[in-house]
Amino acid sequence: MGLDMLPRAAGSSKEALAKAVSESALLAGRIEFFDLQQPEAAQRHFTNSLQAAHDAGDALLGGAALAHMAFIPAFSGDSGRAEEARDRLRAARTFARRGEASAEYLAWLDAVEAEVETRFGDTRRALTLIHEAEERYRKYDSETNPSPAWLDWFNPTRLSGFKGNTLLIAGRGREARATLESVLMDLPVESIKQRTIYLADMASAAVLDQDPEQACAYAEQALDGLGQHWYATAMDRVKTVRQALKPWDSLPAVRRLDDLLYDWHTTVNSLSR
Repeated sequence: MGLDMLPRAAGSSKEALAKAVSESALLAGRIEFFDLQQPEAAQRHFTNSLQAAHDAGDALLGGAALAHMAFIPAFSGDSGRAEEARDRLRAARTFARRGEASAEYLAWLDAVEAEVETRFGDTRRALTLIHEAEERYRKYDSETNPSPAWLDWFNPTRLSGFKGNTLLIAGRGREARATLESVLMDLPVESIKQRTIYLADMASAAVLDQDPEQACAYAEQALDGLGQHWYATAMDRVKTVRQALKPWDSLPAVRRLDDLLYDWHTTVNSLSR
């Protein structure tokens, strides 16, 4: 509806409408990509967000749309799309400079780029980017250069969550567990979806430490969260944990995990989306 209305709007009302459309499309794209794993639909929403940000003259919203577009090739499993993801991030950083982005906004871009580099196997570069983001937060003054109100999905705790996942993929299981334990302590109770992600990562870290019982315990907690709020990205990570537990298939804890992983509710949700 907003997209249909934009060509008929003018002046300050068009700018306000365009910003609302851009934010709404950005949120819709996040749901399509992270919650439902529908990258093609997400790409359309991010493109609409970028176009509406242009109509609003809002470089930071445009940069946010471009940064989210980088996730799509990064999570495709196709290493040949690495430059596509990096190009979108270069564009996002250019928009960020144009919009005089806050240190927090730039820290978020560092975290996004770290996630992209992690997916393409360069965990050393990813950890360097996370360190840069941590340094930005140490110097961040929200009074002198505040972030946009819509950048409410990112904070130092979420940054540490990115770090934990990168450490995990780098094979540094103990460091990952220590980081993620701190994240879980700081995470608000209402952040159920993010908690499922971090619990799944904790389970993977436990597998790296050859601790299948603890891995199953964390994975079960993640599945409890998925029973409250479905999150396809988290479900994928739980399934990755289960694949890694194959050497311990005969353990009662692993069989109990299977009972939860393939109950009616979880199986229907997993296969019907």
